[in-house]
Amino acid sequence: MLKIKNTLSGKKEEFEPLKKGAVSMYVCGPTVYDYGHLGHGRSAVCFDIVRRYLKYKGYDVEFVSNYTDIDDKMINRAKEEGIGVDKLAEKIIPTYEKDYGALGILPADKAPRATSYIAEMIVFLEKMYAAGVLYVIDGDGVYFDVSKAKNYGKLSGQKLEDLKIGARVEENVKKKNPYDFVVWKFAKEGEPSWPSPYGDGRPGWHLECSVMSWKLLGKEFDIHGGGGDLMFPHHECEIAQSESVFGEGSFAKYWMHNGFITIHKEKMSKSLKNFFTLKDVLEKYDGKVVRFMFLQTHYANPIEFSFDLLEQAKASLARVHDFVRNLEHSDGKKKLDIAPYKKEFEEFMDTDFDTSGALSVVFDLIKKVGWNTEHKKDEILKFLKEVDDVLGVIFYKEVEAGSEVEKLIKERENARKEKDFKKADKIRADLLKMGIELEDTAKGTVWKKVS
Repeated sequence: MLKIKNTLSGKKEEFEPLKKGAVSMYVCGPTVYDYGHLGHGRSAVCFDIVRRYLKYKGYDVEFVSNYTDIDDKMINRAKEEGIGVDKLAEKIIPTYEKDYGALGILPADKAPRATSYIAEMIVFLEKMYAAGVLYVIDGDGVYFDVSKAKNYGKLSGQKLEDLKIGARVEENVKKKNPYDFVVWKFAKEGEPSWPSPYGDGRPGWHLECSVMSWKLLGKEFDIHGGGGDLMFPHHECEIAQSESVFGEGSFAKYWMHNGFITIHKEKMSKSLKNFFTLKDVLEKYDGKVVRFMFLQTHYANPIEFSFDLLEQAKASLARVHDFVRNLEHSDGKKKLDIAPYKKEFEEFMDTDFDTSGALSVVFDLIKKVGWNTEHKKDEILKFLKEVDDVLGVIFYKEVEAGSEVEKLIKERENARKEKDFKKADKIRADLLKMGIELEDTAKGTVWKKVS
């Protein structure tokens, strides 16, 4: 039985979806004002694993992850670059798609942009206004009165009287309470805006996710995920908004938050300028290496990042890939009982998606089978492929027929047959520059990707 650590209760709970056999997930995506960094990549990989394992368990998973393409950071960056906010989004979103693809993250079933749901946000505003939880500050915007929300702080465990103003909650002496948050910002000159019954303006950050999850998954859904920094105020405010409209206890059933990536014990963030972009890291390391580094630590725990950690991940993953390549070219006859390994893999993953434990099962299998294997490969490879449908690090795609790499490999084989070893060595070197390392064995030439 799968158990998930629910941030809302603080306990590991048996997972029971709202609808038998189906799971609905909403994961808060990035604000697309700049390139993604390792922290974004870690969160995306964490929930990619959750989604993959739920599919492994036989669930029909509907996965939604948004792009925030309108907020103060978007506006400020667009001004710096002398372009429109929409052009900035069009520039940055493809970089996330490319980087996430390199990390093996499956595309979301739906990837909504906030600006595509403005009309629905205005409908939601009207519902909140009718519920009596909003008020207007002239010349400023429409605010949510947190004192009207029942159990505000239940997710983060903070008491209303002790709450500190969090990220993106601005000081404003005109607010009824210092922790009230804006849901609709009135238009300022030169900023994007949309018409509404309250005045031209744009949505507040918290409003966006409440509305997009409602429209795409319904007023109640199974899992809401995001980074630990989103727990307060963002997710707390989402709950307040949605419960004010749909009633207490509605919205997400399970809340999951991944741990930070830290550098010198401080959270990696753009505001602290202590971050590494995915783009820069992926120029030096294969995406599977970066993904493997993330999987070595339970998703809820922090990762103290260093390039030494990446090097260790690279070496460990190379061991896995070398084993798989050796196994694929073996012809052993001895049968290995895979059932205990499968059981242990599922036990780890059923315990709140323990990828570190799941990886240990793979290395136990490698140790058992050994390198000069006498075991039948089919059942072992079948199991590893099932595991890799979840973890996404064990197998590389084969060289595609007709690709430049395949052509060079065949050209080198011909050169060796013709004893043109100078040409063969040059092709080997050229392939290595392309990240492909060749190994000549008694059964032919095999290759592997290297970072």
